Order: sequence, then C-alpha cells, then structure tokens
Amino acid sequence: MPLRITPEIELQDWEMTETFVRASGPGGQNVNKVASAVELRFEAERSPALPGPVKARLRRLAGRRWTKEGAVVIQVSEERSQARNREIARERLVALVRAATVKPKKRVKTRVSANQKRKRLEAKRRRGEVKALRGGVEE
Repeated sequence: MPLRITPEIELQDWEMTETFVRASGPGGQNVNKVASAVELRFEAERSPALPGPVKARLRRLAGRRWTKEGAVVIQVSEERSQARNREIARERLVALVRAATVKPKKRVKTRVSANQKRKRLEAKRRRGEVKALRGGVEE
C-alpha cells in the first residue's frame, strides 16, 4: 500500500523494502524465536515521487541513515510486536520525508544601525578611559 507524504508526494511499494530480523531487548525467550525488529529501506535516490531539492534536503536530514547507494535505512526494534515496529518505521519515514519537503527560509542580511555603532564605540571609549585611570600612583 502506497505511503502518502503530502498531497503531491506518494511513495510506492516498490520503492520500499522491509526486512525482519531478531531484536535484542524485551521479549523473554520469545526474542530468540521471533524476528520482530524491522529494517525499512527506502530507495530515495531512484524515487520518481521526490523532486531534486527534496532529495537533497532528505540526504542532509537522514545523515548516517543515508547509504552510498542512495537509500534511507530506518531500523526499529522498540516493540515486541513486528506489526507495531513496522508501523513505527513507516511513521518515521513519513516524518523524515515530510521534514525534507519544507523549504528553508532565506536568510535576510541585516545591518547594524549607525546609532548602534556610535553607542558601541562610545562605550568602548568610556571603558578605555576608566582603565587608563587605573595607572600607578606617583609619589
């Protein structure tokens, strides 16, 4: 079933692969028998659903989860249930791609006003005068 990220972006099933492995942590003896941990792999670089700028931002946001092949790998082993881990992995992928769709604001350069410069230099001059008066006492 496809994952809807935004009204324009929908990830298809062929772009994602899920593998199930044995998880460490809670589960008692059951943990040795059941592969409940999920490794979700999303082929981001090959995805036709993602525009170029979104892919670039996704690569930066994914960090170490981005592979050399251009895939995002999300590992989840929080719950004992395989189905719940699978849901969590998909939710994390949606959140990550959604964050990559947000275009960062352009930084607007600002200037220090002439009055602020004058005040700063005046304060420096006054402080310098105070320090200059701390000279040694002549006898």
